[in-house]
Amino acid sequence: MISIVIPVFNRKEYTRDCLQSLRKQTDQRFKVIIVDDGSTDGTEDMLREEFPEVEVLKGSGNLFWTAGVNMGIRHALKQDAQLIMTMNNDVITDERLLEKMYYWHEQKPAALLGALELDANTKQPIFGGERLNWLLNTIDEVLPTLSAEEQKGLHPVTHLPGRGLLIPRAVFEKIGLFDQDRFPHYIADYDYTHTARRAGFELYVNYDARLLTYPEESGERQIRSEKSFKNYYKHLFDLKGGGNLRDFTRFTLKNCPTPYIPFHLANGYTRRLFGYFLK
Repeated sequence: MISIVIPVFNRKEYTRDCLQSLRKQTDQRFKVIIVDDGSTDGTEDMLREEFPEVEVLKGSGNLFWTAGVNMGIRHALKQDAQLIMTMNNDVITDERLLEKMYYWHEQKPAALLGALELDANTKQPIFGGERLNWLLNTIDEVLPTLSAEEQKGLHPVTHLPGRGLLIPRAVFEKIGLFDQDRFPHYIADYDYTHTARRAGFELYVNYDARLLTYPEESGERQIRSEKSFKNYYKHLFDLKGGGNLRDFTRFTLKNCPTPYIPFHLANGYTRRLFGYFLK
C-alpha cells in the first residue's frame, strides 16, 4: 500500500483534478493523506463531500511545503506505511502511474523513484531528471539525451523533485524526514534526495510512470513572468523564490564536496543575480 502525501493550501480545483485522476489508477493499492494548511477557498468542504476516502490532516497555516509533507509522512509512518509518495496537488496522474511505480519498485526495492513529467497542456515530456556534476558545476538534463525509443524504464539521476516521488520506509529510517528547518519550501526535495544518495540509496526517474504538470503554476515561474525589481527581490529572497540565496547557500554547504564549495557558490550566486533578467 502506497501512502500518498499531498500538502495543499487553497487551489481546490487543482486538488479536485488530482484526486479524480488518482481514482482512475489501474492499481488501487494506495491511500491519500491530504495536509490542508489553512485553506480558505472551500477545500475542506470539497474534500469532505467529494472525497470521503481521503484522510485530511489540518495544518496551522504556517507549514509551507516541507513541514506539510513531514506532517503527512509522520502520520503515514505511524500507520506502518512501507511506501510513501510525496505529491503536489497541481498534477494529474497518468492512470498507470502507480502500476508502473509498483513494477519498478519490485525490481529496485531500496531505490527512490521519480516520474516522467509531461506538460498538461501539450502532453509533451518536459522533465525527465537531472545529473549534477559538482566538479564541473553543471546540471545535465536526461530527457534531451534520449530518443523516443529510449524514453522508458529507469534512468539514474543525482536528485529528484518531490512531486510524484516514491520513497521506501527504509530511507526514512536511515536519514529521517525532510529538512524543514533549513529548507521550509524550495530545495527540500533536492536536498533530501542528495542526502539519500550519499547514504547509499539509488535514485531513478521512472519513465514508465507519468505525471501531467502545470509549469506555469510554480511560484518562481510567476515571479519571472513580469520582470520588475520587486519580483527580482522575491526571486532572490522570498521563500518561494527559485533563486533564493539563503536556500542555495545552505544547500551547497550541506551537500557539495568541500573542495568545490567556493566555485559552486560563486557560480551559483552569479547565475541567480544576473540570470533573472536573461530569461
